[in-house]
Amino acid sequence: MGQRADGPDRAHRRPDGVSDATVEALGKLSEALECVERARGHLYELHQLIGHADLMLDDAVEMFRSAGHPALAERIDREMLGRNVIAGRWTFQIVEDFDDGYYALFRELDRQARDELVEGRRHLYEAEMKERRRSRGVPGHEARPGTG
Repeated sequence: MGQRADGPDRAHRRPDGVSDATVEALGKLSEALECVERARGHLYELHQLIGHADLMLDDAVEMFRSAGHPALAERIDREMLGRNVIAGRWTFQIVEDFDDGYYALFRELDRQARDELVEGRRHLYEAEMKERRRSRGVPGHEARPGTG
């Protein structure tokens, strides 16, 4: 099947026989995965922020000691520095568990659905929406790069 002069490239056209309902379901699965990708970014943000805060405690402990508050400095040093964020886990362990479990399965199921139903093609729902919404022949509304 050749390239169309105006329209999405082959990778963004649904294969013959694929229903609207299938494209919509794949679009919803993709949208859900995109939400999980955003959540994963926030999880990594948590990981980095908690790590940074833990390292800043070193300075706080020294500053309390220098300011004449050794008992408070000792308590922060003993109870807070290096503390688990969740029982038995630092944030790197939370990130690893998330990546290896929930996230890995979600990505696997998304790929399986696309491979089984639309020859692995991605973003078909969005590609078809673009075709419905763009103004043909108007600059900035080209179907794909390099066709304007």
